[in-house]
Amino acid sequence: MNDHHRHSLLFIHKRLPILLLFTCFLEDCLSNSCMPHKCNGLDIINPFWIPNLQQLHCGSPGFNITCYDNKPLIKINGEDFIIRDIFYKNNSFLLAKYHDETNSCPIPVHNFSVIETPFSYGPDTTDLFFLYNCTSPYDRETYSVECASNSNASHYSFAVFHVELLEHWNYSIKSCQLPVNAAVESDDIKKLLKMNYTDILNKGFVLQWNKGGRDCTSNSCQRTGNTLNLGLKIGIGVGAAAVSAFTMCLLFAIHHHWHKKHSASSSFLSHGGSSPYPSLAKDLEKAGIHVFNYHELEVATDNFDPKKELGDGGYGVVYKGKLQDGRVVAVKRLYENHYKRVEQFMNEVEILTRLRHQNLVCLYGCTSRYCRELLLVYEYIPNGTLADHLHGTRAKPRSLSWITRLNIAIETATALAYLHASDVIHRDIKSSNILLDNNFTVKVADFGLSRLLPTDVTHVTTAPQGTPGYVDPEYHEFYQLTEKSDVYSFGVVLVELISSKLAVDITRQRDEINLSTMAINKIQSHGLHELVDPHLGFESDYKVRRMMVAVAELAFQCLQNGRDMRPCMGEVLIVLQEIQSKDYNTTNVDVMDVPEHDILHLKSNSPPHHSIATSQLNLF
Repeated sequence: MNDHHRHSLLFIHKRLPILLLFTCFLEDCLSNSCMPHKCNGLDIINPFWIPNLQQLHCGSPGFNITCYDNKPLIKINGEDFIIRDIFYKNNSFLLAKYHDETNSCPIPVHNFSVIETPFSYGPDTTDLFFLYNCTSPYDRETYSVECASNSNASHYSFAVFHVELLEHWNYSIKSCQLPVNAAVESDDIKKLLKMNYTDILNKGFVLQWNKGGRDCTSNSCQRTGNTLNLGLKIGIGVGAAAVSAFTMCLLFAIHHHWHKKHSASSSFLSHGGSSPYPSLAKDLEKAGIHVFNYHELEVATDNFDPKKELGDGGYGVVYKGKLQDGRVVAVKRLYENHYKRVEQFMNEVEILTRLRHQNLVCLYGCTSRYCRELLLVYEYIPNGTLADHLHGTRAKPRSLSWITRLNIAIETATALAYLHASDVIHRDIKSSNILLDNNFTVKVADFGLSRLLPTDVTHVTTAPQGTPGYVDPEYHEFYQLTEKSDVYSFGVVLVELISSKLAVDITRQRDEINLSTMAINKIQSHGLHELVDPHLGFESDYKVRRMMVAVAELAFQCLQNGRDMRPCMGEVLIVLQEIQSKDYNTTNVDVMDVPEHDILHLKSNSPPHHSIATSQLNLF
């Protein structure tokens, strides 16, 4: 035994009385902090837990409940559900989609899935499919959903259990918006057919969880008077032993870290040859990416206080935090350590350690991939997202001027051109991934889906991923991801900038639900004035109108179905810079008088070029 190990054992031996005392205290603390709580009469015990009332160890990831207005709410894949009942004996619970009671049309707008969650459907759960704004009616065992149809009386919306039977009855699903599925309990379909669809949704459905997802059954977790039952005693005994072992390891690790630190070691990630990402470990060191421990980020975010939530970061929740050195940061906490989430975590770290740009969000550090929770730490961007300012919580008329919007477009294009020059495809460009600081400077974020494109290929073949409304149709159809996929997504963002409209809005008419389709139709029918945000000065300011027409033209090129018809990101950037710098007062021509044939080049099959920015268009 060398001197270092002798010193380590002596270190632990001297602190053994403190360790035992701490273990006893911790046993009592753990026991008290995991006391059952009630919400709307339901016992909330392991694996479920209430974050603001119970500690993290009291439950399992994905089982955290919010007791809102005495209603137990659980978030699954980004959607809120109200828990009607919990059946601890058979590891299942009854839940229903939560909606605002003032909502006069409580319909599902997103497909629900339990993929990559700790849950599975109950044996009697089936899907009720909702089809919106169909051009022809269907009256076989369906539920009318009139409130979901647009004002056009020729459109129909309905719900049906067996969507596959529609084709059997010669009904074309293509006449409808794509079906949206909602899980329902189907113990008796005939009985359900006599009910209203809203009653069926409110009835809820059952989800199950794996027994391995919890530490004890409901019976063994109950207290009777002042005496713990046998199961709980055994649990605490085993827990105390585990805590003791963990604490000894912790003390040893602390001492080892102290010894290592005083031996002039680095605090950066260093798994050496044992790491499955050895090159990444070196990149982290070279890039100066700090590896945080979980506890300091827990402290920085006040134990991940829900009040500090900034929003959803694609594959995790983002919290505002403050480090010990005073820096205000954004901490992304993964939903779970599922292998897909770990892959996205490592992907984002790898991308951001390679890149540095004034319009990309800066990564300060992360936890080790071996940590119990995967956390990413970014610079904090205080002014929300572009989506917030265009059509979200920060949206106000005239709050985002056209000049500011054009500058946002240029800075976003600059960031994307830099990514593409670095052989990186973002793959999830959208207004909610464009952060803005207090000066409205752009910081492009969320690289979890990004891909490194090998230098010797033109595309990579991969299953389509991204956000509906922004996904390149050619990528969606042929599974070929290219830099032009980002160009298409950016085209949607350009249309958002000139219109302040959502990329997808099912309240619009059927042919206008997707903003990209709406924009193309408006431009081709000379209806640009019907698309633009009326508060931007399109009608009153000649210079603004000329610039908006040019940006609309550029967006049109970016939104072409064929990737070869779209400009590259470098060309897009040049066009935007030309639009911004051009002196529009030198040629005071009324755009409305431009001959109609000048729009024909928008419909031609020739590849675009940056000179399109200088052309005259009759778009309205």
